[in-house]
Amino acid sequence: MDAARHTIELPSGPVSYLEWRPAAPAGASDVLLLHGGGLDSAWLSWGDLGARLAAAGHRVIAPDAPGYGKSARAPWPATHANLVAYVETFAQAMQLERYAVGGLSMGGGMTLGHVLAHPERVTGAILIGSFGIMPRQGTGWRSHPWHLLAWAMTHTGLMGVTMRAYAGRPQALARSLRGIIRDERQITPALVDAVAAEAASGSGLTAFDQWQRDQIRFGRVRDDYSDRLHAFPRPALVVHGERDSGVPVALARQAAARMPDARYVEAPDAGHWTQRDAPDLVTSAITDFLDALAAREPED
Repeated sequence: MDAARHTIELPSGPVSYLEWRPAAPAGASDVLLLHGGGLDSAWLSWGDLGARLAAAGHRVIAPDAPGYGKSARAPWPATHANLVAYVETFAQAMQLERYAVGGLSMGGGMTLGHVLAHPERVTGAILIGSFGIMPRQGTGWRSHPWHLLAWAMTHTGLMGVTMRAYAGRPQALARSLRGIIRDERQITPALVDAVAAEAASGSGLTAFDQWQRDQIRFGRVRDDYSDRLHAFPRPALVVHGERDSGVPVALARQAAARMPDARYVEAPDAGHWTQRDAPDLVTSAITDFLDALAAREPED
């Protein structure tokens, strides 16, 4: 099922988004999906999953965040707080009344922030390899030196230089994808070309650099929602790859356990880009979750 691409004008500028509509729209639920940072976009994260969810009867809306994909850069820096505010602005502009919202990595953190700030219209949250659930990069005793290294690389600019070096070399880019997609069958030439095309624009890496500088503070992550998860106001689906190198799986298990109404699904041997690494498992988990939300919606 093909996606339609549209553009909507927000106060921060035009935002491009993809939309998948089900064949039988009657009774369809709305799902807002937020992609991750770095070399990502709505199409890269959700091109396959959006079609699958639409085939299951759901309307899927996936915007390119400002500065990513085909969306213009915003006049403000791409900090977490600004991105969370943008999600609310986008949802209002799209006139979304009752919808599930989900995100990958950076988009998962945006999902957490959005639901905590505006739970009244959200039916449920989908968190895939989600950011926003850890006080530092990594876990255990290694988290302190690992976080210090990440802070130093980010704030000296070395992180951005390294990412751009990989982005400009197709073979290196393909190797880097193996760090977030462990099933090499999913790393197709078409995917590598699409990621390379995103890298060529340069805009997403600039926005991601702003986000990293905002989030990776000395000794801590700036926005960690761990202490607020016990009062998370909506049902949640936490999906995580067993071999996620970006957000340790132990933190996802802890996050789900802290939430009052959460389902936890772990993808065996999958990496950080879980919906691309284990598409069948992730599709099944999300459709089951959305069906459960629809069944309980009259109670809310």
